[in-house]
This record gives sequence, structure tokens and C-alpha cells, in this order.
Amino acid sequence: MTDVIGTSAVRIDARAKATGDAIYGVDHNEVGQLHGALLRSPVPSGTITRLDTAAALAIEGVEGVFTAADAPDTRAGWIVKDQTLFARGSVRYEGEPIAIVVAETRKLAKQAVKAIDLEITPGPVVATIEDAMAEDAPLVHPDVASYEMAAPFELHGGGNVVATTILDTGGVDEAFAAADRVVEGVYTTPRHYQAYMEPKNTVVSYEDGRFIIHSAHQFPFNLRDRVAQFMGVRPSDIRVIGHHIGGAFGGKLDAGLEPQAALAAKLTRRPVNIRNDRLEDMLTCPMRENAVIRMRSALSASGEVLAREVECTIDAGAHAGETPGLTNVPMHMSASVYKVGAARVVGRAVYTNTAPTGAFRGVSGPYLIFALERHIDEIADELGVDRRQYRLDHLYEDGAVAPNEQVYDNAGILRDAFDAVEQTAPWASTGKGPLRGVGVAAAIWPTNPMAGGVTLRLNEDGRLTVVTAANDNGSGAVTMGVAQIAAAQLGIDVSDVVVTMPDTDAAAFDAGSQGSRTTHIVGRAVADAGEGLRAQIAQVAAGLLEASPDDIEIDNGSVYVRGVPAKTMGLADVGGAATFSVGPLQESASYASTPPQFNPGCVAGPLMFPALTTVTYHLHLAEVEVDPGTGHVTVTRYVVAQDVGTAINPAGVRGQVQGGVVQGLGYSLFEGISLDGGRIRQRTFEQCRMPLAVDVPDVELIALENPHADGPFGAKGVAEAPIAPVAGAVANAVADAIGAPINHLPITPESVLQAIQTART
Repeated sequence: MTDVIGTSAVRIDARAKATGDAIYGVDHNEVGQLHGALLRSPVPSGTITRLDTAAALAIEGVEGVFTAADAPDTRAGWIVKDQTLFARGSVRYEGEPIAIVVAETRKLAKQAVKAIDLEITPGPVVATIEDAMAEDAPLVHPDVASYEMAAPFELHGGGNVVATTILDTGGVDEAFAAADRVVEGVYTTPRHYQAYMEPKNTVVSYEDGRFIIHSAHQFPFNLRDRVAQFMGVRPSDIRVIGHHIGGAFGGKLDAGLEPQAALAAKLTRRPVNIRNDRLEDMLTCPMRENAVIRMRSALSASGEVLAREVECTIDAGAHAGETPGLTNVPMHMSASVYKVGAARVVGRAVYTNTAPTGAFRGVSGPYLIFALERHIDEIADELGVDRRQYRLDHLYEDGAVAPNEQVYDNAGILRDAFDAVEQTAPWASTGKGPLRGVGVAAAIWPTNPMAGGVTLRLNEDGRLTVVTAANDNGSGAVTMGVAQIAAAQLGIDVSDVVVTMPDTDAAAFDAGSQGSRTTHIVGRAVADAGEGLRAQIAQVAAGLLEASPDDIEIDNGSVYVRGVPAKTMGLADVGGAATFSVGPLQESASYASTPPQFNPGCVAGPLMFPALTTVTYHLHLAEVEVDPGTGHVTVTRYVVAQDVGTAINPAGVRGQVQGGVVQGLGYSLFEGISLDGGRIRQRTFEQCRMPLAVDVPDVELIALENPHADGPFGAKGVAEAPIAPVAGAVANAVADAIGAPINHLPITPESVLQAIQTART
């Protein structure tokens, strides 16, 4: 039954994607469709003083131009309902939608957008985190106190502060007063664009009072609910149908173009097809947020951390999005892995006049682990001790208690990771030589716990259909992991498993492709449903084979009577017989992780994940060489020890680790999105320098298999964590190589040369 588990089976969508047969969202068209294009704000802040659409409407082939005057007077949002369908009176960021044009061709729609007479009186721009926090800062949302909250929480701090989470164990001030020494640092990181190949797109039609949305989306049920908010209708009035996704990495978890297309489809009674060009996508994609992290630790004479104080401020942009929920991540990432005494951690999100930020693989982890690991290196340097040994001396062990009083029963896996990396890349001999350096970074990482449901159906030909709203944004979590788990349950070949595309009308709720949850959560639901389906098959087969259901075995696409090999028949025979007697054989199940225990009394304001579920443990080692003339950093070696639970598909695990590390290298060394007066500077793939093949070393993976009791065949989450420790490991290696601190990302040649020069003076 489990022969397929642990094998590198070919993903079930491989042929379609390799041959070009796969239908992505951008490939979908509807008969009679119109094409849409958006008029977007050219400035980050201002008041609309003129919006005349007459010239656009006069163009032959233009079927409509719609603005806020045509839209429901509603607000929407993941947590804070602070978004309108179109700008109403004021604009708050460059790229904010002001109007949609629908025409017979995309070219005409684009032409008509340019014909709209728009005048905006520029307003004050809250461009940076510092601007937002200034005492006399203009308010990005003057009426925020009146906004409805999708989840109950308090807006802490007022002004431009969206939300604040505070962890305080008590005793912090006393520990700093008694400290032998204090080490402190400030760590700053930029925005990070997901850079998927397929820009956002959708086709929306309006039929019999319902909106039918075709979209390459990571979280169809969230999209359904968001469009319902914007349109002022019930969620069941929205149907979302998924397609193959040309990359996402978190950038397609919330609504994009769908709400505007829905309005136009309703008003014209024709399907509306709209897609971003690359500039539009870069201007408006919810990138990883820029952040400022201030961290200080109170140390005893022996180097024990008596207390740590952290303040992390992130830039939400012009809308809150999911950032109120991200403000609790600092309390997990800033005071974990290594033992800490008392702790006070403040996570804060602020509004600015910039494009709203959002999820990117690893959410807030890459910059928080970067800050923590740089801080640990700085502590070791201050004490004059070996950086690796300092970590080992203070590493979490089994039963470690985090500042929120969550217990990490299996934290000893961290030491296993250190030992495994040491065997592969000995610390004493790695990174030696002029302007060569080595760095490590460790992490504890969760698996998103949100629910996922499936229905398994045995078809009359013996194949198995998995009906689910879970989707695969490229990772293979569905087309490898889920498919292999389903195949293992019935003892069939993976090629005999069919997984449906998401359809919110047909499938049970699923929380989307995010947080490494799909194989663990949806796979567990498949395993549970598989047990029920096996029981149904055994019941029907027992009647056909004149045996007890307890004696029925299922394997290799057949059922047979235990001990009587001659009594056998194919699954197709059982499926066909059931269809015309008891009815189709199918079983449904849903699963969500059990939340771990913690002390809610020490945390104020957490909205999501106040404790970490189904944690995994990680260690990364980077070796670098720095060119003294140019400051260019070459990563010469990269080693990963990752806790994977059980590797359902080893090739898939390796691919996700390699991909995560490459994205992390881009974030560390090349890709930072910079802002100037609220506007992003990098506006093409060429300007947003991503790593090339020549920039990437072989990623050496040590897969640590520690099966999880609740996971399907012991599987834990895999895909998200590999990006999280990369910046910390690389920055520590560069600082080691040049003998100077590196506390800002990305680590550009210019910043390296400046650090070297500063260290010499």
C-alpha cells in the first residue's frame, strides 16, 4: 500500500506542462468576451479633481468605462476593510485603480485608458516607515477608526499604525539593568518582488445573478470571499474556477484584478478578460514588505542571554492586507532557536503611500532570521568566542520553552542538523582564505494549520479522482505529494490518480497554496478519506467475492480475499458494480492542525498563529568569496540540513529546497526593490536583478526524516522554509569574509566595498 511513498514519482501534470498543453489562467478565454484595462493612479498621493471618460467612451469598440461612481459603496480587506473597488476622491498609492475600460480588443481598451482625462492634485506622501511614525505624519487613512474589521482586534498606537503585537514575559528592564554587557543592532531590509512568470489575470462572467471567476489563484476561497465583499453579495454568489498557475510565491493569495472585472462583467452582461502587463504587476503586486528591526540583548559575563528586546516595524503600504497578522511573527522568530531569558518583542505594521505589501514565500521569516542570526554573530564577536560554538552552547533542546511558553518537544533536531552539516562541511576547514568566509543560520519554521478538505471517488474504470480546492502553484505538492498519498491508499499507480482543478462550487474549503500546508494538511485529509474509501470498497467486494469485509485486501489495482489468491477482481469491477447498485464509492474528509498550547497572557494583539504548529527545524551554511576590487560576492558552497518529516517525493523535496535557496540568494544579494518618494525604482525584470545560473552553487541537501505523528505517512511542510535562513547565512559569511558588519539587504557590491572601507578607517 505504501510502495509509492518515498519514491520520486513523476508529477501527474508533467506531460501537460512539458508539452505546452496545460491551460494556465492567462490562456483561458470565453466566447463573446470583452477585454479590460485599468486606469491607475500615476502618483502615490493626491485628490482626484477631474475624471472625464467621454473621450474614451467615444472610441469605436469601447463598451464601457466604469469608475467608483458605478461601483458598490463597499470596503473590503483580509482583516481591515480599508480597500475600495476604485479610488474614491483620493488616491493612496501609485497604481491604485481609478477606472476600468472594457472594449472589443485589449489594444482598444489600452488606447481608451490613455484617452481618459484625469487630473490629480498631489498630496503629502508618507513614503517610508520613518515618515509614517513621525509625530506630525499625515494620515494615509484619516477615517481608519470607522473601518469594519474582518477579525476583532484593537488598532494599537493610532496614527498610521495598522496593528501591533506585543510579547512581554516580564523582567526585561531588570535584566538589562543587571547585565554585564549589552549588544544591540539595527537591521534593515527592502521589498522583494515574487517575480512569477505569469502576471495576474482573470476572466469573469455574470450569469443568473452569480459571478463566475476563472483565475490562476493560490487561494480560491479567499478570492471568493474578497470579491463578495467588494460587490456586496454573499460568498455563494461567487464561483471561482482555478487553472494552472504560472508561479505565485504568495503574490496571488488575495484579490487582484477580479473585483474590477466582476463589476464590468455585471454592467455589460459579457465576460471580461483582463491581465496585467509586467509594469502593472510590479507596481501593484503585494511584495514582501520592507522592514526595520531593532534588536538588543542583555548578556551575563558568561554570555548567557538574560533578556532580549526587539522592535520590528513593517511597511503595510496603503492597505492593511494580511500585515496585521504578520505582526506576531517577530515574537516567534526573534526569540527562538537559541535560549533567551526574559523577552519583550513588539511587532508593528504601518500605513504608507506605497503599494500594499503582502505574502511572499516565508512571509516575514527571511528578514527576521537575518536580523537574529546577524545579532548572534555580533554577540559572539563581542564575547570573542567561536560563532558556531556559541550557537551550540545556547541551542534549544528537546522540551525547550519559548517566550510565549510553547514547548518544542523535538527541538533536539536542531543539534542533529548542526551535526549533519558539520560532517558535510567541517567548520574548522570551511570558508578559509583571503576574503573568504562562512556563515550559518538556523530556524524553527511552522506548517500552516488551516483546514483542507477532499473527496475521493473510485471511478468505474478503477482510477481515483481527488476532488479538492487545493491547488499547485508549481511546487508539486498536489501533483506529487497529494497524488502519491492517494495512490498509496488504494495501492494503485500514481498515473491512475486524477486531481481536479479547484472549483469553489464543487470542492470543500481549502486554505490555499501557502505556508507549506498542502502535503501535510490536504495529504492528511486524503489519507483519512482513503481509509473510509477502502472500507467501502471492501464492503462491496466482499459481496462480490462471497467473503467477509475483514478478509478483503486492496493492492496493485485489485481486491482479493486474504489467503485465497484465486478470489480476486479489479478495482474497476468493484467501482462499476457499486455504481449500478449501492451508488458511487466516494469518501470525504477534512483536516486542520491541532493548535499547540501557549500562554496567551504574555501576548497582546495576536491575530494569526499565536503559536507555531507542526514545526520543522533547519540549518543552513553558506561559504562565500568576495572580490576585493569590485565587492562582488560569490557563493561558493551552500549546505542545507532540513527536517522534512517524511520525504513523500525526494526529488520534489530537493527541488523545493533548491528553489527556496535560489530565491533567498536573490533576496540576499541582488533583488531589493527600492522606493523613492513612494514610487518603486525597479520597473522591469532587467532592473530587478534576479540570480542567474552562474550565481547559484550546487545546493547540498541533507534531508532529516523525523516523521510527524499527525502527518500523512509522517510528512511535514517542506516548501516554504528553505528561503527563510538564506539571508542570515549569507550575510554572516560575507561579514566573516570582510571583517565588517553587514546589516542591510541586499548585499550589493557597493555596500560591501563601503563596509570594507568603513572597517579600515
